[in-house]
Amino acid sequence: QTSLSIWGWGSLGLVLFLVTFGPFAIFYFAFYILCFVGGGFVVTLLFGKSNSEKYLEQCEHSFLPCTSVGIPKCIEEMKREARPIKIDRRLTGANIIDEPLQQVIQFSLRDYVQYWYYTLSDDESFLLEIRQALQYALVQFSARSKETDWQPYFTTRLVDDFGTHLRVFRKAQQRIAEKGDQMKDPAEELVDTFFEVEVEMEKEVCRDLVCTSPKDEEGFLRDLCEVLLYILLPPGDFQNKIMRYFVREILSRGILLPLINQLSDPDYINQYVIWMIRDSNCNYEAFMNIIKLSDNIGELEAVKDKASEELQYLRSLDTAGDDINTIKNQINSLLYVIKVCDSRIQRLQSGKEIDTVKLAANFGKLCTVPLDHILVDNVALQFFMDYMQQTGGQAHLFFWMTVEGYRVTAQQQLEVLQSRQKDGKHQTNQTKGLLRAAAFGVYEQYLSEKASPRVNIDDNLVAKLAETLNHEDPTPEIFDDIQRKVYELMLRDERFYPSFKQNVLYVRMLAELDMLKDPSFRGSDDGEGESFNGSPTGSINLSLDDLSNVPSDETVQLHAYISDTGVCNDHGKTYALYAITVHRRNPNSEEMWKTYRRYSDFHDFHMRITEQFENLANILKLPGKKTFNNMDREFLEKRKKDLNAYLQLLLNPEMMKASPALAHYVYDFLENKAYSKGKGDFARKMDTFVNPLRNSMRNVSNAVKSIPDSLAEGMTKMSDNMGKMSERLGQDIKQSFFKVPPLIQKTYSDPDHCRVAAPIDDNVDDNIPLRVMLLLMDEVFDLKERNQWLRRNIKNLLQQLIRATYGDTINRKIVDHVDWMTSPEQVADAVKRFRDAFWPNGILAETVPRRDKAVRMRTRVAGKTKLLEVMPDELKHIIGAETTRKGILRVFEMFQHSQLNKRMVYVFLERFLETLFPQNKFPELFNKLHSRSKQMQKYKQRLHSTQAPSLQKSLLVSHIRLLMHL
Repeated sequence: QTSLSIWGWGSLGLVLFLVTFGPFAIFYFAFYILCFVGGGFVVTLLFGKSNSEKYLEQCEHSFLPCTSVGIPKCIEEMKREARPIKIDRRLTGANIIDEPLQQVIQFSLRDYVQYWYYTLSDDESFLLEIRQALQYALVQFSARSKETDWQPYFTTRLVDDFGTHLRVFRKAQQRIAEKGDQMKDPAEELVDTFFEVEVEMEKEVCRDLVCTSPKDEEGFLRDLCEVLLYILLPPGDFQNKIMRYFVREILSRGILLPLINQLSDPDYINQYVIWMIRDSNCNYEAFMNIIKLSDNIGELEAVKDKASEELQYLRSLDTAGDDINTIKNQINSLLYVIKVCDSRIQRLQSGKEIDTVKLAANFGKLCTVPLDHILVDNVALQFFMDYMQQTGGQAHLFFWMTVEGYRVTAQQQLEVLQSRQKDGKHQTNQTKGLLRAAAFGVYEQYLSEKASPRVNIDDNLVAKLAETLNHEDPTPEIFDDIQRKVYELMLRDERFYPSFKQNVLYVRMLAELDMLKDPSFRGSDDGEGESFNGSPTGSINLSLDDLSNVPSDETVQLHAYISDTGVCNDHGKTYALYAITVHRRNPNSEEMWKTYRRYSDFHDFHMRITEQFENLANILKLPGKKTFNNMDREFLEKRKKDLNAYLQLLLNPEMMKASPALAHYVYDFLENKAYSKGKGDFARKMDTFVNPLRNSMRNVSNAVKSIPDSLAEGMTKMSDNMGKMSERLGQDIKQSFFKVPPLIQKTYSDPDHCRVAAPIDDNVDDNIPLRVMLLLMDEVFDLKERNQWLRRNIKNLLQQLIRATYGDTINRKIVDHVDWMTSPEQVADAVKRFRDAFWPNGILAETVPRRDKAVRMRTRVAGKTKLLEVMPDELKHIIGAETTRKGILRVFEMFQHSQLNKRMVYVFLERFLETLFPQNKFPELFNKLHSRSKQMQKYKQRLHSTQAPSLQKSLLVSHIRLLMHL
């Protein structure tokens, strides 16, 4: 009953609740209960939080330490407005330098920092601090630069480093040639061998990792920039790692690395070389020599492709009349170039390189150079001297040269004596005593019984000479009879001149003199008989390679005659014009054209060929000039007849055969184009006045300088100081003659493992231009490896040239030039060029796409041609044409390897920093930075392995001595 009453009353209450409040009242009731519970929970949480904070405050004031005041201050500083940083825009003290430098700093920050920094923050203070740090470093750098003496760097260290680089390259080439077979790629083999030679020469440093590994190069530049920042920045800024790293990356990767890559790019260097000598026109002969000497198949293929392209263009032209002859000549020239390229490519691909010197020596058809010409020519004499030393006949040659020097010097001193006697000054006894001492010196060295080696000559002549020396005054002609006998002995004895003409040295001498004739045998290596006739524009001087790349028996016949003459009036000037009809016959074709020449053209052509071929001056006679009535018809007909006779004699086959190089000049004169004249009449008249004087001075200098060192020194002193006639001079000359060193020998000082920074000669270091020129000639043309007589002659010639040109003021002029190079104007110009190169028109330059390989190869050929063309002929006459050509091409080849160029750039940079910061021990720093070099580690291992046996031997000896002592 109770349970029923509960359920009844409960049900009644529920019904009444639903009737009273509606069906959704239960949901409202549940919601009210939930809100009540939630409100109670929130009130409890807030009350607990407030009580907890009060309790923490009480605990903090009771036993916890005080909070730091730095955090509130930092927060307060951050809330304040940023104050502007004032930057002094002065950097170097020169406005013309500061302005472009500020632009470089601005562009660098804009392109390397701002473009990503503004995506992170708008705060300018960080950028301003970086700019301030850069400017502070530049100010310190400028101050150091002003305190540095740059003259030794530009005149000594820079030249020494370039010479050392060239020497290492030359030794690397020689070492590769000695190895023979190459397993690696030739370029890789050269680079590896180069750094092997470098570590042997430098001993303590090798830059192979920096130059061959991009990762190591970047690490090296980062380390170097960090060292520079340590030197140039204040300690506070340097300790800020974030800013230091930013500046380091900008300098290393943004500026230095792109600059070094550009300076070491071979294609950039080739373009720069062509730009520097852009005023020089490319010569056909130099171009063909480069093609024939090229050992790079890429170069030959690039030239061949371009020639084929031009050939297709010319064949597509629709021409008629006179233009067709010009186009035919151009087509023949292009066909010849293509044929030379094909032949050279086939030879390089087959590996059948011919020893051209032996080929020419065995062939036998060589020019004959008389002995008297050899003895007066510097280039020829050095080869004859080498041969005489090989055969043991050097005493005869040196005796002849010494007597020539004695005769010239004695004549000079007697002339001085006669002039002094006319002036009333009597010094006869002293002069004769000095001459007697000189003559006795020659006799004792070459003719006496004590002479070693002794000149073997008729004893009666020697006895007669000795008696003359003892009883008569010496004269310039006192040795003439014996000298004549010695000359005849060298000329006729089979051991000397006759055998020399059959020796390889004679062939090399002809190559140096550009006198190798064009042989008439086939030059195909594979026996297929492919050959060609030579240049369509005539025969050119042949290099050694031409001996193996020779024409066939097919010849080009050239005939010409003057068919008509007339009088022209050009802008008021009246002159006679001669029409020349030219026939050229090839085995497969025949051509004919007309060309027009004035008498002045004939005269210029005649002067040009007689200068080049002196023997033609006695054979060819040009009709003389006529000042008045030179336009008469009868006179013109007579001159036409005389000029025709001149042409027929000139085109005589025997004449062409006697002078092969003459064909080039003849064809150039007869070609259907405007004639390009050479020197003017005034210049030629000056040459006719100056050349004999120059030649006589050169002969005197050669004769005096060609005698042995001590004898030449005594002769020179006697010539320069004869007027004083002092007792001291007499004693010096007497000592110089009686203490004659051995005959001239080649120096065998080991130049392979030493730098060129050592003094060159005792009297050269103080003369800056002489030192620079002699050092460069030594390394470029390898003079130290050759006969020292030639090197001494070159040194004396350079001394005379410098003295005649500038006198004693040359050093002062060089110092002034260095000052000018480091002047504010030049520095500002360099900064502007740097700015314009990296930011043309204020915009960061895009990476220049690498040019096509064929274009780069043709640029190489053009650069070599330009360099070969710009070399003066006087240099070829001094050291030889072949030596000049090899030296120039060696220097050009050195710049064709980017790794080697980087090595040279880094050496220059290191020397620059060592000069700028002499107190900071940069040499030791660079040794440490390059210490991870693989070549250096190999070198140390080889050095240790070679020293270990000697060390063990010394220890064993010490132990044995100790045991014996015990």
